[in-house]
Amino acid sequence: MDHSRQDVKRYPRDMIGYGTNPPDPNWPNGAKIAVQIVLNYEEGGENNILHGDPASEAFLSEIVGAAPWPGQRHWNMESIYEYGARAGFWRLHRIFTEAGVPLTIYGVATALARSPEQVDAMKAAGWEIASHGLKWIEYKDAPEEVEREHIAEAVRLHREVVGERPKGLYVGRTSMQSVRLGVEEGGFVYLADAYDDDLPHYIRLGDRDQLIVPYTLDANDMRFATPQGFNSGDQFFAYLRDTFDMLLGEGRAGAPKMMSVGLHCRLAGRPGRAMAVKRFLEYANGHGGDVWFATRLQIAEHWLQTHPPQSRQLPSAMDKSTFMKRFGGIYEHSSWVAERAYALELGAAHDTASGLANAMARAFRSGSPDERLAVLKAHPDLAGKLAAAKRLTADSTSEQASAGLDALTDEEREHFERLNSEYTEKHGFPFIIAVRDHDKASILNAFERRLNNETEAERETAARQVERIGELRLEALLQ
Repeated sequence: MDHSRQDVKRYPRDMIGYGTNPPDPNWPNGAKIAVQIVLNYEEGGENNILHGDPASEAFLSEIVGAAPWPGQRHWNMESIYEYGARAGFWRLHRIFTEAGVPLTIYGVATALARSPEQVDAMKAAGWEIASHGLKWIEYKDAPEEVEREHIAEAVRLHREVVGERPKGLYVGRTSMQSVRLGVEEGGFVYLADAYDDDLPHYIRLGDRDQLIVPYTLDANDMRFATPQGFNSGDQFFAYLRDTFDMLLGEGRAGAPKMMSVGLHCRLAGRPGRAMAVKRFLEYANGHGGDVWFATRLQIAEHWLQTHPPQSRQLPSAMDKSTFMKRFGGIYEHSSWVAERAYALELGAAHDTASGLANAMARAFRSGSPDERLAVLKAHPDLAGKLAAAKRLTADSTSEQASAGLDALTDEEREHFERLNSEYTEKHGFPFIIAVRDHDKASILNAFERRLNNETEAERETAARQVERIGELRLEALLQ
């Protein structure tokens, strides 16, 4: 069956990220951790029939388990949100300005429009004011055109109220199209609707590499408003401290990360919780130059400069022709392995050498016994006649040379030829070993040892070596 790029399954989620080798963010001044704190400003932008919504708000308040009131205002809910604007914001404003720690505001545009004094205070403090959308509502069932219009209106209103357009976007109560629509809007330096990493990263949508600065729902005061969340300020402080200590330790060990904290005026702005925030700032500030307190925009701009997007063709995004040209020869003279690997459900996890090696090994292992044996027989003898005649594939030539098999003495060559002949006569296929894992002496040792194996067991050993050779070839190709 001829699989085109369009009729094969591709897995859209990225389950590998940076893997075992995250990049060094090179935070300014050698900092070992970047601490980024968000204050969500939603008060006045929540669900309310005064705002044209069908029901009252039911999310993130002191009323755990609250339900929306269709067609009615909810006095208690409204007054809880009002506390955030009237008291909570100013308490947190005082704490952060006294500590000299910058904030990123996730500002709901309609909430900002109803709070001009708070906006002035944000600007006077030098805080970043990012967009939290037009309204603090659920978008999962919203028509795409409605959500697109809301993003555009959020940008327009934000510019009108704040004086400049937002450079970051966090929708929060997203649909599956929210991130794509944010990319398509085209004016955001970063998007934040992701909880998938401790470092910024890029996603590619269309012809654009969009920077993502991930957010958090765990180091977040929203857990004061959810079942089995934080019950006291001490719990919140302990969690923030432990998160900080873990990430700082990783940074000092050579793998710096970003710590993200999420706050809400009506939640963390309450006195008992605000004290936990104050204690955390004092604790983190006590670690001096190892800590970089930054806005999300500062982190985004640093990342764009330090780690700009790298354009490369990803295996999971290739059409079949390109894939086969690139990887058809990974398994010696056995292009069917790559062809069947291409037909698997590839995704971002297969765009690494180890991931693609796994897909090709799966294809090889699922072959019939005759197909698998044919792959073994397709391999050349070590230091054999094909090598002498310079008729090996480029990969095999390079591999055999890496172990010095292209520069044997007459005595060594005779030894290899004798072993090749005895092995093939006994087992019915050439001796196969991933020579890049060995030197000449260990290859000879393995050759003589495996010569005495039972053929069925040796087939399995040879098959594992074929898979290892494929992995090493992919590592060289996809560094």
